[in-house]
Formats: sequence, C-alpha cells, structure tokens
Amino acid sequence: MKLVVGLGNPGKKYEDTRHNIGFMVADAIHRAGTFPEWREKFSGVFTKGAHNALLKPQTFMNLSGDSVQPCAAFLKVEPADIIVVHDELDLPYGDTRVKFGGGHAGHNGLRSIIQRLGTPDFVRVRVGIGRPPPGFRGDVADYVLTGFDPVERAELPDVVNGAVTAAHSVVMNGVSAAMNAVNVRKK
Repeated sequence: MKLVVGLGNPGKKYEDTRHNIGFMVADAIHRAGTFPEWREKFSGVFTKGAHNALLKPQTFMNLSGDSVQPCAAFLKVEPADIIVVHDELDLPYGDTRVKFGGGHAGHNGLRSIIQRLGTPDFVRVRVGIGRPPPGFRGDVADYVLTGFDPVERAELPDVVNGAVTAAHSVVMNGVSAAMNAVNVRKK
C-alpha cells in the first residue's frame, strides 16, 4: 500500500493558487484511476483503492502532518511508502523532480509532516512553481498564494500530468527508478 498525499489549502479562495498544485495533482490521479469518491476522513479528504490511497489534508498547509500521520498510522503505511506531492519554489515553473528524504527547505507543509512522522524519510514529488519574478511586491508567502499567469495557466495541464506521471512511476517502479526517469534535465 502506498499513500499519495497532495498538499494544498482548503477552500475556494486558494483553489487555483501555486501552493495548491499538490491538490491539483491528487485530483488528476483520482480522475484517472479507479478510486471511489472522496470522503472526509483524517482531517482531510481521502479515498482508497485496491493498492493505493489518496489524501488531501484539509488542515491548511502548516498543519498537513496532522492529517498525514493519522492516515498513515491507520493504513499501517511506513514513511518510505508515503509520496507527498507539493509545490517547489526552487524549481523552475513546470519542472518536476522526485526526491527521497531531506529537509523541508522552508516548506511549512513538509515541516509539519516531518515533525508529525518523526522522520524526513518519505518520497516527495516536487512540482516547480519558480521564485517570485523581479518586482514582485510581497514576500514568498504572498507569492505561493498567487494564481498562475496566462502562459502558466495554458501549460498547467501538462505540468499536472507530468507530476501525475512522476507519482505513478514511484508507485509502480519504486523511488530509485522514478528518480532516474523523472529527474532528467530539460535541454
């Protein structure tokens, strides 16, 4: 059993923001798979198929671990079998990378999950949202809560599909094979 977690913030206000790309990927996995309907459970929305489960914490980003840890405990899923899909400032928009373990790099959702699991040893599917552009008024916290510009919005389906493919690769082939397949530099 693998637990795929899409990170984001609940509510219409945050629906189309950069910080919610994890929710977008989880929704795309749900639509493409054979999962039952989402239901409220584990302070999130949850669904479980034959071999995998999907979770979208509804605790707000900073408390994501309060949803992930109880879900993983209930499913008896080890941290290494948790795949967290999240926005990544340190990657250019649209780039996707798979990583196992590591720090939180200032991402409060990852920080919360690490704290609640007691380990950083879980898989991350990092979806690039880029850094704020020159002249952006506000701090990084403001930037991650902005929407996508028209060019980015046009590319968003491909970005989401790339992250879905990365998560699927982890589930089907393991983290090492997924890293070898996904973490290829664009030319």
